[in-house]
Amino acid sequence: MSFDRIHPWLLRAVWAALPFTAGPGLASALDGWAHPARTVATVGLWAGWGVVLVATLVPLPLGLTALRVGAPAALAASAAAASPVGAAWGVLVVVVAFLPATGLWCVNGTAYPNERRFPLRAPGWLLIGPLPIAWAVAVGGPVTGALLLAEKHWVAGGVVLAVGVALAVVLARALHGLSRRWVVFVPAGLVVHDHLALRDPVLFMREMVETLGPAPADTDALDLTLGSPGLAVELVLLEKVPMTLAGRGRQKGETGASARLMFTPTRPGAVLAEARTRRLRVAS
Repeated sequence: MSFDRIHPWLLRAVWAALPFTAGPGLASALDGWAHPARTVATVGLWAGWGVVLVATLVPLPLGLTALRVGAPAALAASAAAASPVGAAWGVLVVVVAFLPATGLWCVNGTAYPNERRFPLRAPGWLLIGPLPIAWAVAVGGPVTGALLLAEKHWVAGGVVLAVGVALAVVLARALHGLSRRWVVFVPAGLVVHDHLALRDPVLFMREMVETLGPAPADTDALDLTLGSPGLAVELVLLEKVPMTLAGRGRQKGETGASARLMFTPTRPGAVLAEARTRRLRVAS
């Protein structure tokens, strides 16, 4: 049995086990809290766990966002509670949540039967600071506000909660945008769907594709990787195709129209394997 087939059950099992692994340490840490704050924290922890558990049951891009927000939160909570078992299990949860197989499974939940989507890696410039900060604000703002209100700090709690919820909504939408970046094989060819690199998705017709393969180190292809780490895939076309760049990040090569472009999928080998099944020429 392939890993892709057992992966969804592994993901569900790892998350479902959190109350038994991290729960005792969190409960012990909350024992010293005042009753209102302990109640708010307990309800919040169970609610967060329940939301992500539901997300693991049905593959959806929105569920991928919930999982990748909730998994680091579980690790952070266990670390704050100084729970070695909970923190160790939290690390496992984070690893499974951010596996390329998790993204592949979730984004294909809403794909048509004749489509196959492959997520793109997050831009490198986001990984080195903005992305962790956005996560911390999106999660920490509402939590801090709710706990301040539970401790009867009405003014400070109300302000922090209002600002925190507003920022969380904006940042959650931005984080969800990262779950909606992919290349997708369709019967007509290949589509690059990346709002950070392209203003609109672009379809590259099957008849226009010359080769698809690993990008050479010295390529002059239009760079749509946005500095993402990992192996880039280069798409070579028989003639130039017009594209409207989003104007974010670092892009080199031709703009407006190009016959060569490259992007960075989370599973480049799977992309090339799918290309072969679609009868596209794959360069070695």
